[in-house]
Amino acid sequence: MLRSNNYMTMTRFAILLPIALMAAACTEGAGSTESDGASDGGSGSGSGGGSVTDAGSASDAESGGSGGSGEGEGSATGGASPLGPDPVRLGTAGDYVILAKSAISNVPTSLITGDLGLSPAAASYITGLDLTKAGVNWTSAQVIGEVFAADNDPPTPTDLTTAVDDMQTAYTDAAGRPNPNFLDLGEGAIGGLTLVPGLYRWTSTVTIPSDITLSGEPDAVWIFQITGDLKMSADKDMILSGGAQARNIVWQVAGEVDFGALSHAEGIVMAKTAINLGTGASINGRLLAQTSVDIAGSTVTEP
Repeated sequence: MLRSNNYMTMTRFAILLPIALMAAACTEGAGSTESDGASDGGSGSGSGGGSVTDAGSASDAESGGSGGSGEGEGSATGGASPLGPDPVRLGTAGDYVILAKSAISNVPTSLITGDLGLSPAAASYITGLDLTKAGVNWTSAQVIGEVFAADNDPPTPTDLTTAVDDMQTAYTDAAGRPNPNFLDLGEGAIGGLTLVPGLYRWTSTVTIPSDITLSGEPDAVWIFQITGDLKMSADKDMILSGGAQARNIVWQVAGEVDFGALSHAEGIVMAKTAINLGTGASINGRLLAQTSVDIAGSTVTEP
Protein backbone atom coordinates (compact mmCIF):
# COMPACT_ATOMS: atom_id res chain seq x y z
CA MET A 1 0.00 0.00 0.00
CA LEU A 2 2.84 2.35 0.86
CA ARG A 3 4.54 1.57 -2.41
CA SER A 4 1.29 2.23 -4.24
CA ASN A 5 0.92 5.62 -2.56
CA ASN A 6 4.50 6.53 -3.35
CA TYR A 7 4.01 5.50 -6.95
CA MET A 8 0.90 7.70 -7.24
CA THR A 9 2.69 10.65 -5.64
CA MET A 10 5.61 10.32 -8.05
CA THR A 11 3.24 10.02 -10.97
CA ARG A 12 1.42 13.21 -9.98
CA PHE A 13 4.78 14.99 -9.58
CA ALA A 14 5.93 13.81 -12.98
CA ILE A 15 2.75 15.12 -14.54
CA LEU A 16 2.63 18.46 -12.68
CA LEU A 17 6.31 19.37 -13.00
CA PRO A 18 6.30 19.95 -16.79
CA ILE A 19 3.11 21.99 -16.46
CA ALA A 20 4.69 24.17 -13.78
CA LEU A 21 7.82 24.64 -15.84
CA MET A 22 5.80 25.60 -18.90
CA ALA A 23 3.78 28.11 -16.88
CA ALA A 24 6.95 29.62 -15.47
CA ALA A 25 8.45 29.87 -18.92
CA CYS A 26 5.37 31.63 -20.26
CA THR A 27 5.36 34.04 -17.34
CA GLU A 28 9.03 34.83 -17.83
CA GLY A 29 8.55 35.32 -21.57
CA ALA A 30 5.67 37.69 -21.06
CA GLY A 31 7.60 39.60 -18.41
CA SER A 32 10.65 39.75 -20.62
CA THR A 33 8.61 40.95 -23.59
CA GLU A 34 6.89 43.59 -21.50
CA SER A 35 10.17 44.68 -19.92
CA ASP A 36 11.92 44.88 -23.30
CA GLY A 37 9.09 46.95 -24.71
CA ALA A 38 9.22 49.39 -21.83
CA SER A 39 12.98 49.53 -22.11
CA ASP A 40 12.83 50.26 -25.84
CA GLY A 41 10.05 52.74 -25.27
CA GLY A 42 11.94 54.43 -22.46
CA SER A 43 15.16 54.42 -24.39
CA GLY A 44 13.36 55.47 -27.54
CA SER A 45 11.54 58.19 -25.73
CA GLY A 46 14.64 59.47 -23.98
CA SER A 47 16.84 59.22 -27.01
CA GLY A 48 14.08 60.38 -29.28
CA GLY A 49 13.37 63.32 -27.04
CA GLY A 50 16.97 64.43 -27.27
CA SER A 51 17.09 63.71 -30.97
CA VAL A 52 13.90 65.60 -31.61
CA THR A 53 15.32 68.66 -29.88
CA ASP A 54 18.61 68.47 -31.74
CA ALA A 55 16.98 67.49 -34.99
CA GLY A 56 14.51 70.31 -34.49
CA SER A 57 17.28 72.87 -34.66
CA ALA A 58 18.95 71.11 -37.55
CA SER A 59 15.62 70.72 -39.27
CA ASP A 60 14.86 74.40 -38.83
CA ALA A 61 18.20 75.33 -40.36
CA GLU A 62 17.70 72.84 -43.15
CA SER A 63 14.18 73.98 -43.85
CA GLY A 64 15.50 77.53 -43.90
CA GLY A 65 18.09 76.45 -46.44
CA SER A 66 15.48 74.90 -48.67
CA GLY A 67 13.12 77.84 -48.38
CA GLY A 68 10.72 76.13 -46.00
CA SER A 69 9.94 77.04 -42.44
CA GLY A 70 8.86 75.73 -39.11
CA GLU A 71 5.66 77.75 -39.23
CA GLY A 72 4.54 77.33 -42.76
CA GLU A 73 5.59 77.89 -46.30
CA GLY A 74 6.52 81.40 -47.28
CA SER A 75 8.34 82.41 -44.12
CA ALA A 76 11.82 81.90 -42.71
CA THR A 77 11.64 80.82 -39.09
CA GLY A 78 13.86 78.68 -36.95
CA GLY A 79 16.41 78.88 -34.19
CA ALA A 80 17.08 82.59 -34.53
CA SER A 81 16.73 84.87 -31.52
CA PRO A 82 13.62 87.08 -31.64
CA LEU A 83 15.98 90.08 -31.83
CA GLY A 84 18.56 88.47 -34.13
CA PRO A 85 22.35 88.96 -33.93
CA ASP A 86 24.25 91.86 -32.44
CA PRO A 87 24.11 94.97 -34.64
CA VAL A 88 26.91 95.92 -37.01
CA ARG A 89 28.69 99.08 -35.91
CA LEU A 90 29.24 101.48 -38.80
CA GLY A 91 31.44 103.98 -37.00
CA THR A 92 31.78 107.25 -38.91
CA ALA A 93 30.61 105.51 -42.11
CA GLY A 94 27.17 105.91 -40.55
CA ASP A 95 27.44 109.65 -41.10
CA TYR A 96 26.82 109.17 -44.84
CA VAL A 97 23.80 108.03 -46.77
CA ILE A 98 26.07 107.31 -49.76
CA LEU A 99 29.75 106.50 -49.33
CA ALA A 100 31.99 105.20 -52.12
CA LYS A 101 35.65 104.98 -53.03
CA SER A 102 35.91 105.39 -56.81
CA ALA A 103 32.80 107.20 -58.13
CA ILE A 104 29.25 108.38 -57.50
CA SER A 105 27.14 108.91 -60.62
CA ASN A 106 23.60 110.19 -60.95
CA VAL A 107 21.12 110.57 -63.78
CA PRO A 108 18.96 113.56 -62.75
CA THR A 109 16.77 114.14 -61.07
CA SER A 110 17.29 112.29 -57.78
CA LEU A 111 16.37 113.20 -54.22
CA ILE A 112 19.02 112.31 -51.64
CA THR A 113 18.50 112.95 -47.94
CA GLY A 114 21.76 112.74 -46.01
CA ASP A 115 25.44 113.39 -46.68
CA LEU A 116 27.51 111.91 -49.52
CA GLY A 117 31.17 110.98 -49.29
CA LEU A 118 33.76 109.94 -51.89
CA SER A 119 37.33 108.94 -51.12
CA PRO A 120 40.05 108.52 -52.25
CA ALA A 121 38.61 109.77 -55.56
CA ALA A 122 38.17 113.50 -56.11
CA ALA A 123 34.94 115.45 -56.56
CA SER A 124 35.31 115.24 -60.35
CA TYR A 125 34.21 111.60 -60.01
CA ILE A 126 30.84 112.72 -58.64
CA THR A 127 28.67 113.28 -61.71
CA GLY A 128 25.10 114.32 -62.38
CA LEU A 129 24.62 116.33 -59.19
CA ASP A 130 25.73 119.82 -60.37
CA LEU A 131 27.95 120.46 -57.38
CA THR A 132 28.77 123.86 -55.92
CA LYS A 133 31.86 124.06 -53.75
CA ALA A 134 31.45 125.43 -50.26
CA GLY A 135 34.83 125.17 -48.55
CA VAL A 136 35.16 121.81 -46.85
CA ASN A 137 32.21 120.37 -48.79
CA TRP A 138 29.99 120.70 -51.86
CA THR A 139 26.26 121.33 -52.19
CA SER A 140 23.66 120.16 -54.71
CA ALA A 141 20.02 120.99 -55.32
CA GLN A 142 19.36 117.23 -55.39
CA VAL A 143 20.90 116.63 -51.96
CA ILE A 144 19.35 117.53 -48.62
CA GLY A 145 22.70 117.41 -46.89
CA GLU A 146 26.30 117.97 -47.90
CA VAL A 147 28.68 116.34 -50.37
CA PHE A 148 32.27 115.55 -49.41
CA ALA A 149 35.19 114.42 -51.56
CA ALA A 150 38.87 113.69 -50.99
CA ASP A 151 39.99 116.98 -52.55
CA ASN A 152 37.91 119.22 -50.29
CA ASP A 153 39.64 121.45 -47.75
CA PRO A 154 40.79 119.95 -44.43
CA PRO A 155 39.62 118.24 -42.32
CA THR A 156 37.45 116.57 -44.98
CA PRO A 157 40.17 114.33 -46.49
CA THR A 158 41.10 112.91 -43.09
CA ASP A 159 37.47 112.49 -42.07
CA LEU A 160 36.72 110.59 -45.28
CA THR A 161 39.72 108.31 -44.85
CA THR A 162 38.42 107.39 -41.41
CA ALA A 163 34.89 106.85 -42.74
CA VAL A 164 36.10 104.57 -45.54
CA ASP A 165 38.19 102.58 -43.05
CA ASP A 166 35.11 102.25 -40.82
CA MET A 167 33.04 101.13 -43.81
CA GLN A 168 35.51 98.37 -44.59
CA THR A 169 35.70 97.33 -40.93
CA ALA A 170 31.91 97.10 -40.75
CA TYR A 171 31.86 95.06 -43.95
CA THR A 172 34.44 92.64 -42.54
CA ASP A 173 32.45 92.34 -39.31
CA ALA A 174 29.20 91.56 -41.14
CA ALA A 175 30.87 89.10 -43.52
CA GLY A 176 32.65 87.29 -40.71
CA ARG A 177 29.69 86.58 -38.43
CA PRO A 178 29.66 82.78 -37.81
CA ASN A 179 26.88 80.23 -37.37
CA PRO A 180 24.07 81.54 -39.59
CA ASN A 181 20.51 80.80 -38.57
CA PHE A 182 19.62 80.26 -42.23
CA LEU A 183 21.95 78.87 -44.89
CA ASP A 184 21.16 79.22 -48.61
CA LEU A 185 17.50 79.98 -47.93
CA GLY A 186 15.42 79.30 -51.03
CA GLU A 187 18.64 78.48 -52.89
CA GLY A 188 19.04 82.24 -53.28
CA ALA A 189 15.55 83.01 -54.62
CA ILE A 190 13.77 84.72 -51.72
CA GLY A 191 10.88 86.51 -53.43
CA GLY A 192 7.59 86.25 -51.57
CA LEU A 193 9.18 85.32 -48.23
CA THR A 194 8.68 86.85 -44.80
CA LEU A 195 12.08 87.06 -43.11
CA VAL A 196 12.42 87.04 -39.33
CA PRO A 197 15.41 88.58 -37.53
CA GLY A 198 18.58 86.52 -37.76
CA LEU A 199 21.84 85.85 -39.55
CA TYR A 200 21.39 84.64 -43.12
CA ARG A 201 24.12 83.35 -45.44
CA TRP A 202 24.07 82.51 -49.13
CA THR A 203 26.90 80.90 -51.07
CA SER A 204 25.41 82.21 -54.28
CA THR A 205 23.71 85.21 -55.86
CA VAL A 206 20.45 86.27 -54.19
CA THR A 207 17.46 87.31 -56.30
CA ILE A 208 14.28 89.08 -55.22
CA PRO A 209 11.79 88.56 -58.08
CA SER A 210 8.77 89.50 -55.93
CA ASP A 211 8.10 91.49 -52.77
CA ILE A 212 9.65 90.35 -49.48
CA THR A 213 8.70 91.27 -45.91
CA LEU A 214 11.02 91.73 -42.96
CA SER A 215 9.01 91.20 -39.80
CA GLY A 216 10.38 91.96 -36.35
CA GLU A 217 10.50 94.27 -33.37
CA PRO A 218 12.00 97.79 -33.50
CA ASP A 219 15.31 96.58 -32.01
CA ALA A 220 15.51 93.42 -34.10
CA VAL A 221 18.54 92.89 -36.37
CA TRP A 222 18.94 91.21 -39.75
CA ILE A 223 22.33 90.45 -41.32
CA PHE A 224 22.35 89.03 -44.84
CA GLN A 225 25.70 87.58 -45.96
CA ILE A 226 25.81 87.15 -49.75
CA THR A 227 28.87 85.76 -51.53
CA GLY A 228 27.48 86.55 -54.99
CA ASP A 229 25.38 89.44 -56.28
CA LEU A 230 22.12 90.87 -54.91
CA LYS A 231 19.46 91.51 -57.55
CA MET A 232 15.95 92.87 -57.02
CA SER A 233 13.56 92.92 -59.95
CA ALA A 234 11.90 96.10 -61.20
CA ASP A 235 8.91 97.45 -59.28
CA LYS A 236 9.39 95.09 -56.31
CA ASP A 237 9.46 96.11 -52.67
CA MET A 238 11.08 95.27 -49.37
CA ILE A 239 8.32 95.72 -46.80
CA LEU A 240 8.88 96.24 -43.07
CA SER A 241 6.39 95.02 -40.48
CA GLY A 242 6.10 94.68 -36.71
CA GLY A 243 8.18 97.79 -36.10
CA ALA A 244 11.27 96.62 -38.04
CA GLN A 245 13.68 99.46 -38.83
CA ALA A 246 15.95 99.94 -41.84
CA ARG A 247 18.89 100.99 -39.66
CA ASN A 248 19.01 97.45 -38.23
CA ILE A 249 19.06 95.63 -41.58
CA VAL A 250 22.43 94.90 -43.19
CA TRP A 251 22.96 93.54 -46.69
CA GLN A 252 26.62 92.47 -46.96
CA VAL A 253 27.28 91.67 -50.61
CA ALA A 254 30.58 90.40 -52.01
CA GLY A 255 29.45 91.01 -55.60
CA GLU A 256 27.36 93.76 -57.17
CA VAL A 257 24.03 95.13 -55.99
CA ASP A 258 21.38 95.86 -58.60
CA PHE A 259 17.99 97.23 -57.60
CA GLY A 260 15.64 97.38 -60.58
CA ALA A 261 13.69 100.39 -61.82
CA LEU A 262 10.97 101.58 -59.44
CA SER A 263 11.98 99.01 -56.82
CA HIS A 264 12.15 99.91 -53.13
CA ALA A 265 14.77 98.61 -50.70
CA GLU A 266 15.29 98.86 -46.95
CA GLY A 267 18.51 98.66 -44.98
CA ILE A 268 22.23 99.30 -44.97
CA VAL A 269 23.74 97.99 -48.21
CA MET A 270 27.46 97.24 -47.96
CA ALA A 271 28.95 96.09 -51.25
CA LYS A 272 32.47 94.91 -51.96
CA THR A 273 32.04 96.23 -55.49
CA ALA A 274 29.31 98.45 -57.02
CA ILE A 275 25.75 99.43 -56.09
CA ASN A 276 23.31 100.31 -58.88
CA LEU A 277 19.81 101.77 -58.50
CA GLY A 278 17.63 101.65 -61.59
CA THR A 279 15.51 104.56 -62.77
CA GLY A 280 13.05 105.61 -60.11
CA ALA A 281 14.33 103.09 -57.53
CA SER A 282 14.33 104.10 -53.88
CA ILE A 283 15.89 103.00 -50.63
CA ASN A 284 15.40 103.84 -47.00
CA GLY A 285 18.89 103.10 -45.74
CA ARG A 286 22.53 103.63 -46.75
CA LEU A 287 24.60 102.78 -49.82
CA LEU A 288 28.17 101.94 -48.80
CA ALA A 289 30.26 100.71 -51.73
CA GLN A 290 33.94 99.86 -51.93
CA THR A 291 33.91 100.89 -55.60
CA SER A 292 31.06 102.98 -57.06
CA VAL A 293 27.41 103.96 -56.51
CA ASP A 294 25.19 104.65 -59.54
CA ILE A 295 21.66 106.05 -59.23
CA ALA A 296 19.10 107.36 -61.72
CA GLY A 297 16.15 109.50 -60.73
CA SER A 298 16.35 107.74 -57.37
CA THR A 299 15.21 108.55 -53.86
CA VAL A 300 17.81 107.74 -51.21
CA THR A 301 16.85 108.49 -47.61
CA GLU A 302 18.98 107.93 -44.53
CA PRO A 303 17.22 105.81 -41.89
